[in-house]
Amino acid sequence: MTALTVRRASRRGSEKKIGVEQAPTWSKVVIAAIMVLATLYFIIPVVWLIIAATKSSGDLYSTPGFSFAHWSLFDNLSSLASYRGGIFWRWILNSAVYSVLGAFLTTVISALCGYALAVYEFRGKRTLMTALLISLLVPTTVLAQPIFLLLVHIGLNNNMLGVLLPSLVYPFGVMLSYTTTMSSVPKEMLEAARIDGAGEFRTFFTIAWRLMSTGLTTVILFSFVASWNSFLLPLFVLDDPQLYPVTLGLVDWSQQSTSVAGLGTLTIIGSLVTVVPIVLAFAVLQRFWRSGLTAGGVKF
Repeated sequence: MTALTVRRASRRGSEKKIGVEQAPTWSKVVIAAIMVLATLYFIIPVVWLIIAATKSSGDLYSTPGFSFAHWSLFDNLSSLASYRGGIFWRWILNSAVYSVLGAFLTTVISALCGYALAVYEFRGKRTLMTALLISLLVPTTVLAQPIFLLLVHIGLNNNMLGVLLPSLVYPFGVMLSYTTTMSSVPKEMLEAARIDGAGEFRTFFTIAWRLMSTGLTTVILFSFVASWNSFLLPLFVLDDPQLYPVTLGLVDWSQQSTSVAGLGTLTIIGSLVTVVPIVLAFAVLQRFWRSGLTAGGVKF
């Protein structure tokens, strides 16, 4: 009995030695505090926006920011829908076209480019990869003016294509598609598909596309959010308010709110409405993330 007890004690001691060392308590507290502060940093403005959207124009400027007043949310929504013939919903439709269509096309183009860089060998591939990495370091605001001049030169200023086409070039999406292909698409499966007689496009869309679904979901979400929040390029390109995305329209209202009564409230309620599509997009795409993770976890 004594020998058995000694063996158990020695086994527990060895398990402790080979086990993962526990982080000190103070580091856990620091990490938790940082996470709480980061959460508050993102949540507090949203809370203020929700509360402000329920106030009338008078209550908005006469009551504390985080206190509710007379409930006017539905009146504000009605005013938003009817102002200037419902131009806000025209802006929402424009943003939907720029974002949904743009995100889909951007994802397809990025996936094709990243797949080609990962699967094929060709002259100049290393130079192209270097240029792709360098392009990730260039801020989009720096490119807005040159892109605008090019669009004017080809006659696409004040045109929806002038906003849509530049968004299709997405270096981050290409790089993410490249890394996803390298990690999730076995070349043996591609070779087997070619031996069975499948063409390159059929191999890509029936095999690689599904295995890349996790990375492509990230690409489509990021490109959707970037297009939905785009402001500088539409500001340069568009002159017709009927073609404005919702971001540009709300900034225009915000600038006019100092002289036009009620536009401040409409800007706030409009900002709240514009958050909803992004939340819905994330909620819808979550299940594709999960299914993509499952598909990518299969060992071939």
